[in-house]
Amino acid sequence: MSHLPSLRQLEFLVALVEEQHFGRAAEKCNVSQSALSTALKELEQNLGVHLAERTKRSVTITPLGNSLADRARHILLDTKAFVDFAAANSKFLSGDMKLGVISTVGPYLLPGIMPQLRKKFPELRLFIKEGITHDLLAALQSGHLDAVLLALPFEIGDLVQFPLFEDGYKLAVTPQHPLANRQHVEGQDLTDTKMMLLEKGHCLQQHALSAFLPDGPVQDSSFEATSLSTLVGMVAEGLGTTLLPDVAITAGLTDNYDVCLIDVDKALPREIALVWRKSSPRGEELQHLGEFIKEAYEG
Repeated sequence: MSHLPSLRQLEFLVALVEEQHFGRAAEKCNVSQSALSTALKELEQNLGVHLAERTKRSVTITPLGNSLADRARHILLDTKAFVDFAAANSKFLSGDMKLGVISTVGPYLLPGIMPQLRKKFPELRLFIKEGITHDLLAALQSGHLDAVLLALPFEIGDLVQFPLFEDGYKLAVTPQHPLANRQHVEGQDLTDTKMMLLEKGHCLQQHALSAFLPDGPVQDSSFEATSLSTLVGMVAEGLGTTLLPDVAITAGLTDNYDVCLIDVDKALPREIALVWRKSSPRGEELQHLGEFIKEAYEG
């Protein structure tokens, strides 16, 4: 059974084909002529083919030798790209990073901090995947994502979590709503109020309802939205009320709608966090990324 050729042997073959001379090829590879010749003879024996016809004064590369040299050249280029890729990713917060984000946080948080992130870490290429918490965590555990930006509480098993900030809520109503002139409301003011919320699968649905236990609103089962912007539009049309996270409001979610936003007292906020696998080799980088996001949001 033949052994795989070494990269050094492939390098010698390419050099010989390019130089058409053993001495010049050896000089190009920084080895002695005898070392290069011996290595190529071993390559021929291993492959069971003739790569070159040798005489005392000249060398003629066989057709097969030329074809194998072309393949060797591609292998060497791919190997260099492999090494370069590893080197790029060995730098702190550089190279490719795949980040999952939930749709009730990512679109409102990331646009404000991405310019700062690019400026501070210009060699980092961040690929964003938006989705619901359950699906993103599954992708994280399977290695398809490096980290996930999500909202707690949520069962995350033994994942590492880095808390970023607390995200409260505001009640969104039309100007004609009985509570529209209130500056503050509490859970008891909303007891049994039917609230339009996101469809099942979005953690905000449960977070918003559980924020008011034991008293508070209930979900309007006749309607489920796929996005926060849909909820705001429905409220503006007078079709109901909803709870909106502060991170989305701060980002301008309600700017173009005629709705009233009311502070909700004593509601338990959700906690926005960055999570990653304990075994991740990029744990220190992700910790640093979490610190950067936290400072950028608060600043």
